[in-house]
Amino acid sequence: MGDLSSRRGRIEGSEVRGHNVILKARVPLSEMLSYATDLTSMTQGHATYSMEFHHYDYLPNELAEKVIAAHKPAHGEALVEEEA
Repeated sequence: MGDLSSRRGRIEGSEVRGHNVILKARVPLSEMLSYATDLTSMTQGHATYSMEFHHYDYLPNELAEKVIAAHKPAHGEALVEEEA
């Protein structure tokens, strides 16, 4: 569970089915890109996971600033914030 929390995940619950524990969590897709490899390493290949889309959400400001900063030099464009 700690690994999902470190990926900006929100644990919604867990249940035991026989010898297995099923976790339900919401984690941003961008944080899950390396999860299969990490999960295999953490569990020596015994765990599995599945994902399904739930909803779009806002990107936290600190991460949005990193994305904008990375975009500017790559495209040579000045990004302008839209006023509401």
